[in-house]
Amino acid sequence: MKTKLTLAIILATATTAALAGPIEEQIRFRQSAYSFLGWNTGKIKKQVVDHPETFNKDYVAAAANAIAAVANSGLGELYGAGTDQGTGWKTSRLKPEFFQKKDEVTVVANNFNTAANELAKIAATGDVNAIKTQFGKLGETCKGCHDLIRIKE
Repeated sequence: MKTKLTLAIILATATTAALAGPIEEQIRFRQSAYSFLGWNTGKIKKQVVDHPETFNKDYVAAAANAIAAVANSGLGELYGAGTDQGTGWKTSRLKPEFFQKKDEVTVVANNFNTAANELAKIAATGDVNAIKTQFGKLGETCKGCHDLIRIKE
């Protein structure tokens, strides 16, 4: 039984690595996902922070849903060994210590997922002030990750 469990874990890990692809591909997908997140957070910022007079509930809700979708997409699979050294669309900015801080990274990632899902839920209500508050919380989770594992440009 123990051997079967070990074999299952090894196969699952190998399958995940194979699906994620080579280092450069993992980095490109990861960089693309974060660019897409940035685009959608920019949409929300423009609507609820910079120009609330232009607020469009459907537009903000769609952006929040896109952010939640990316947060729940399994981005962790794109942080395979060596992805701190490779090049995707540009050189990876992942700090090498990422691989030694897995527990901290898990906490930060879970905080991001929770904040993104909550933002999507709140955005559906159309309450601009609540959206703005939750958007700030989402931004804090992004900063937490950047501070922990991202090399500043």
